[in-house]
Amino acid sequence: MTDRGTRCNALRFLKLLAFALSFIVLVLLAVASVRTLTLDVNAGLELAHWEETKRFSLEMGQQQREQVLETFKEAIRIPTVSAKELNFTALLEFSRLLRKAFPTVFTSRLVHHEVIANYSHLLWVPGSQPAWPPYMLLAHIDVVPASQSDGWDAPPFSAQEMDGFIYGRGAIDNKHSVMGILQALEYLLMKGYAPRRGFYIGLGHDEEVGGQAGAVSMVQALKRRGVQLSFVLDEGLAVLDGVIGGLEGPAALIGISEKGQATVKLSVTTAPGHSSMPPRESSIGILAAAVKRLEDNPMPRLFAHGPERGTFEHLAHKFNFPLKFLMSNLWLFSPLLGRVMERKPETNAFIRTTTAVTMFNSGVKENVLPLYAEAYVNLRIHSAQSLQEVQDLIHATVGDERVKMELVDGFDPLPVSSYDETSFGFQIIKKTVLDMHPEVTVAPGICIGNTDSRHFKDLTDATYRFAPTWIRPGDAQRFHGINERISKKNYEDLVVFYFNLIQNCDIRNLPQPHSAAHEL
Repeated sequence: MTDRGTRCNALRFLKLLAFALSFIVLVLLAVASVRTLTLDVNAGLELAHWEETKRFSLEMGQQQREQVLETFKEAIRIPTVSAKELNFTALLEFSRLLRKAFPTVFTSRLVHHEVIANYSHLLWVPGSQPAWPPYMLLAHIDVVPASQSDGWDAPPFSAQEMDGFIYGRGAIDNKHSVMGILQALEYLLMKGYAPRRGFYIGLGHDEEVGGQAGAVSMVQALKRRGVQLSFVLDEGLAVLDGVIGGLEGPAALIGISEKGQATVKLSVTTAPGHSSMPPRESSIGILAAAVKRLEDNPMPRLFAHGPERGTFEHLAHKFNFPLKFLMSNLWLFSPLLGRVMERKPETNAFIRTTTAVTMFNSGVKENVLPLYAEAYVNLRIHSAQSLQEVQDLIHATVGDERVKMELVDGFDPLPVSSYDETSFGFQIIKKTVLDMHPEVTVAPGICIGNTDSRHFKDLTDATYRFAPTWIRPGDAQRFHGINERISKKNYEDLVVFYFNLIQNCDIRNLPQPHSAAHEL
């Protein structure tokens, strides 16, 4: 065959290949367009009418609202700080406040109360239908440290009011849920309410340092009694308003899982000596290079391989074009979106296991070569990875046998709870949100932090992490940061949310969907 013939055949092949690729792209775009339209239609589907039950409404007058807010402020003023040591005096003071603030709860014959591990509280409210599996509402009493010198606009344990907000440590993590749940139950009992479905309330005192005394002891007590829970609702995600770029309207994200966690210690030991005769590499230099390799080589992007896929597919119909098109077709565009999301720390946390070097220690004197250097690395493990996989990746990335690696503590990502039309807990929470705020879009989400609820996984396969705290741009940094606050209206709404949620649980089964079950 002549060179000219070869070139002609090659040209024809390239044209054919270009045509085939164009055809494939058109097919993919057609499928994507159909899927976008389908998700738009499915987004409007609603459940059938819910079972009618006797219901109480809660409309607070001005005097009631003032009392509710003052009680909440009293809770914030008590510095129940968890650090290396717990403030046991404050915890006892908080227990006295609960009994004073909610006398009906703590004197009612309907409520069984016990103190767990000296400072946590477990309440059991039996239902008139004992065959119906109970549920549990969780919250925690303790808070992280805070100091006025950190730059707060108001003293962190003052509960000071400014511009309609109450400032103080615990305002959104997590005393608003502690007080909101008990305030709701207080009002229900005062109205003569008796539940059909029994429920527990668990208030832990050491969540901020792992919950090993409070939450773990509660779980052990419930296990001894053979308790199995319909679902657990703990703190976690919130109502995001204006936080997700391109999303029309607020979104309530209900956490269906948590990232795992690991703390790894890296250390290097070398011969000590005088700084006047330094070796080519010191213990600090070797360790610093290893840490730099970890920061330069982040864990792989895993966007859409975990629960975050459901988040964006549920929200897709609320995005503007072209984001609506992209979010509706993560099967095609997730690599592209992953690259975009990794540019910001707050979205990077959703797409991979994050790596944070949090402590670096070495040296005893400025003219002495250090014998030893150590660094601590904290990792939040994506749902598509395991603790062991993460350890293997760290070892491979460090790639230096002189660097010793030790797992200080860690655990795998938590199981993913269901969120379809048959998921009792998820749908009850969703209904309670939409009854109060029909303009909100509800979607499943993933918690990048950890909660006490992880200790309850043997008691239920349905754990949800949500409180109706409204988070607007800049508010996320207030968690464990400065100027933690909640609006007075938001706290009042939170009391109403739990008031309604408890009553919404008094149905035997969920209603059937209007159409065949579908999953976004």
